[in-house]
Amino acid sequence: MTETIITEKMVFGGDCISKIDGKTVFIPYAIPGEKLKVEITQDCGDFYRGKIAEIIEASPDRTIPFCKYYGKCGGCNLQHISPSAQEKYRAQILKDTFLREGIDPGQIEVISGADKGYRTRYQFHDGGLMEKFSNNIVPIDSCPCAVPEINHYLSEVPFDQRPDGRVHVFASDKITSVPEGFDKIIIAEETRPQVQKEIVRKRDRTPTGRKLPKVKKIQKRFAGTTINPANFCTLSLNGKSINFDVQGFFQSNLDVLEKTIPYVTGGLSGKNVLDMYAGAGTFSVFLADNFDKVTLVEHNRDALVFAEQNLAGKKHESFGVSGEVWTKYHAEKCISSGDNFDAVVIDPPRSGMEKSVCQWLCASDIPQIRSISCNAATHARDAKFLIRAGYKLKKLFLLDFYPQTCHIESLAWFEK
Repeated sequence: MTETIITEKMVFGGDCISKIDGKTVFIPYAIPGEKLKVEITQDCGDFYRGKIAEIIEASPDRTIPFCKYYGKCGGCNLQHISPSAQEKYRAQILKDTFLREGIDPGQIEVISGADKGYRTRYQFHDGGLMEKFSNNIVPIDSCPCAVPEINHYLSEVPFDQRPDGRVHVFASDKITSVPEGFDKIIIAEETRPQVQKEIVRKRDRTPTGRKLPKVKKIQKRFAGTTINPANFCTLSLNGKSINFDVQGFFQSNLDVLEKTIPYVTGGLSGKNVLDMYAGAGTFSVFLADNFDKVTLVEHNRDALVFAEQNLAGKKHESFGVSGEVWTKYHAEKCISSGDNFDAVVIDPPRSGMEKSVCQWLCASDIPQIRSISCNAATHARDAKFLIRAGYKLKKLFLLDFYPQTCHIESLAWFEK
């Protein structure tokens, strides 16, 4: 079935919607306000899925995609839209998400950077990237969104000579743990407990000749982690050294991250601050400059090993437990042993704050909360509960970490 429609708005995921026979149809690679001939590809009961058969009247925001793999590679899905318009649509999706929860966020400020050549972190699958909507591998030889160090690797190492399996790669000119004269790229090695001792004992250099960094002694409470020193990375961010494991999570857009950090940590000060879901302690490193003590909570103990290194010499306390466990067994003790927290920085996973964490925050009377999220829906949901508890949403930011995609990250300032 083919129908002529005019697209309405862009929704979460990057598709545009319209109506056919009273049912919503989701159309990828469309832009709001376009007149299209659409072919229905799937009837999902309550809604249709369609594809563009013909563009009758194109949006002025439409542009020619710049990547030869666009539409096949599973990465970008908004290259057909001009960068400034993409930013506008992502901000509108973020605002609509908050409005659906009954929250008017007002004017959304956008923190952005370059629209190409920004991405530092990749997961390659058998040397390539996953094809959209399939398990097939796209054997790429370049990526316009990648930093030069990644593209140098892709151009120099033939597809059939790249590592098998899923491999984490991180590259940036901000890496300081790779000596000058070497390519600033780290290709993660597999970390397995049974081979870890052999890796450490037999080799003090990576296959590319990079000398492994010395590992500081780990506190006993974090014993049992299975970190491979070959995967260590040290970055210079806003004048600070940050250590992490390239097999773990780290932001892919360092330019926007450096711009974001002052919005997350700036203007906060006092005796005690809580960094909930702290990861490797990136925000804590900056918070430590303005607080007497930083408390970190992070269930991933491998990440917390690096947080301990990053906070060395700063007064802090780390808890390698989930947010739920911390609020149940440790929060009251932390507060009773000193003053209440003056501020909280919270950066939960896509699922949002754990219910117990959100409830604890709502009852806490902590005056300042800076909330970061990689999921607009759960961010808006959690914001609703904070506002019901008496917090005011002072400002909402779009953190534009992933140009050319529909991915949305956000930062909210709450005050009480």
